[in-house]
Amino acid sequence: MPEPTHWAIEINGVAVGGVGVDLGEGIFAKSGQFGYWLGEQHWGRRIMSEAARAVSEYALSHFGLARLEAPVFAWNPASMRVLEKAGFVREGVLRNSVLKDGQLIDQVLYALVR
Repeated sequence: MPEPTHWAIEINGVAVGGVGVDLGEGIFAKSGQFGYWLGEQHWGRRIMSEAARAVSEYALSHFGLARLEAPVFAWNPASMRVLEKAGFVREGVLRNSVLKDGQLIDQVLYALVR
């Protein structure tokens, strides 16, 4: 059975969010794609900031990664703050890189490099 790379965020026995890493392969074997979500009723309580910090540090060391990447929708400054609190640094803007709700939107690329 493969080792877990995604975890639930649980409060009082209920999953309220998730955080994880998709490990790279081949030439991307030292990189991972970092992502997370949290139910809106739990926003603003530092839950995700703490989870992002813990999981990113664990993933870098445990899986021997040199880099984690986390793209964020350009209209989501709260998610950018979560990443910054976890030590990620803004690297650039991926213009018109995703289609969401019928609209092409930019993503802001954040990375945490060991």
